[in-house]
Amino acid sequence: MGHGRTALRTSVAGTAAAALLAGGLVGLAPAAQAAAQGIRYVDITGDGGTVLKANVVTPAGADGSQRYPLIVLPTSWGLPQIEYLAQARKLADSGYVVLTYNVRGFWQSGGRIEVAGPPDVADASDVIDWALAHTPSDPQHIGMAGVSYGAGISLLAAAHDKRIKAVASLSGWADLVASIYSGRTQHVQALEVLDGAATLTGRESPQLREIFHNMYSSNLSKEQEMINWGRKRSAMTYVDQLNKNGAAVLLSNAWGDTVFPVNQYADFYQKLTVPKRLELRPGDHATPELTGLFGLPNDVWTDTERWFDHYLKGADNGIEREQPVRLTSRSAGRYESYPNWKSVSATHRKIALAGTKTIHANVDSGADGGVVFLSSILDQVAHLPPMAWVPLLPRRWAAVWQSGRYHTAQHVRGTATLHTTLTPTKESGTLIAYLYDVGPLGVGKLVTHAPYTWHGRTPGKPFDVDLDLFSTAYDVPARHHLALVVDTVDPLYIEHNPSGAQLTFSSPSDDPSYVSVPLGEQ
Repeated sequence: MGHGRTALRTSVAGTAAAALLAGGLVGLAPAAQAAAQGIRYVDITGDGGTVLKANVVTPAGADGSQRYPLIVLPTSWGLPQIEYLAQARKLADSGYVVLTYNVRGFWQSGGRIEVAGPPDVADASDVIDWALAHTPSDPQHIGMAGVSYGAGISLLAAAHDKRIKAVASLSGWADLVASIYSGRTQHVQALEVLDGAATLTGRESPQLREIFHNMYSSNLSKEQEMINWGRKRSAMTYVDQLNKNGAAVLLSNAWGDTVFPVNQYADFYQKLTVPKRLELRPGDHATPELTGLFGLPNDVWTDTERWFDHYLKGADNGIEREQPVRLTSRSAGRYESYPNWKSVSATHRKIALAGTKTIHANVDSGADGGVVFLSSILDQVAHLPPMAWVPLLPRRWAAVWQSGRYHTAQHVRGTATLHTTLTPTKESGTLIAYLYDVGPLGVGKLVTHAPYTWHGRTPGKPFDVDLDLFSTAYDVPARHHLALVVDTVDPLYIEHNPSGAQLTFSSPSDDPSYVSVPLGEQ
């Protein structure tokens, strides 16, 4: 199993890293154009003397007699400093000084990859210092934005530097632990993507290399150390300070993000008391923003500029009067607006998980969450999520419960939750819960899923399992029904089921098992 995992890691990480590199090249053509329009390539001294490679784009005709709002864009994981040049040119044309920089440890910037650690946060402040000293930037109107890694650094910087007045965090994270270790389960394909891209384009710090090793090897003696490491790099840890500083925060993500799942963003959004906005669209990690990096029309980047126009320039563009939670259904593709996150899933319906079912572990039943990046991109462009033929799923390895058929179309909005009683035969284990939309022929399309791992349980002693599935927006057609499937193996995750393990699910009369689905009629 170890050899197969290593081979998978090499293949997936190499392929994903290549894709990330190809994505980085989207800025090459805009870069050539921007170079002819006054872009400056500069070196900035970051924390501890580390040299950061950066570029600056200023409004046409800027001569130092006027100050302009400043927007700082840290690069994504594994991508070069040309990543944002198309958007930087657009923002400069709209009257911003834009500074994009390659984060430490990647490409030609110095240092080692710290994963948004204290040196990265200090770098962001050093970059702002440099911009205020060397560009016609207005110290009273500073914003930060980024995709993925740049998004996480931007949120952390805003929590630590009160000069930052507005943030756009696109396909990022607010809780690193909940992103790559949700349900106490390692998201191995996501880890492999990050590891592979870092290996090809950067220099990992010894601490990061140790974190990857401990995650891959399931080193439980280092679990709390890993959690503490992740919390230090999570804006959720500093949300009170961010609220105190007062920066306006725009959060945008994809429903199928296999690196930073939606739930952690939604949880963070609810804790913010500053001006805020949450936008969720179909796709996978960083795919909603991708066309904007080519300079093509893109809703995410349009709203990002509107956000900065209002909170940095004071433009009366109405964005602050719009309902702040904006969703796009994976099925219908239309926009929906809500006053808050709780309103998204105001109505829940329970599907009873009746009876007692026992499954054997260590075999993939055929139900799974798909492949990192590929599956959610297919869902985004062709409405083809991972599928399984539910009637043929082997009941020896998969527990299956089904709702009745719905006579009218239904829509799932928000977070489905699983509650059940589990009795394992071993002290450790992993389960994955899947919710399928099942058509008349029994073909199930994946609505959502989530993993769950436990350690140190007494074999033969039942315990409660409460699990939030990944939030989503999905429309269930009329004459379809929902099915909850639970098995023990999924290529997206590292599983912890000892050989010969069995899991028994029951529904005691005083504590019935169910899956609660945020479901309503169209």
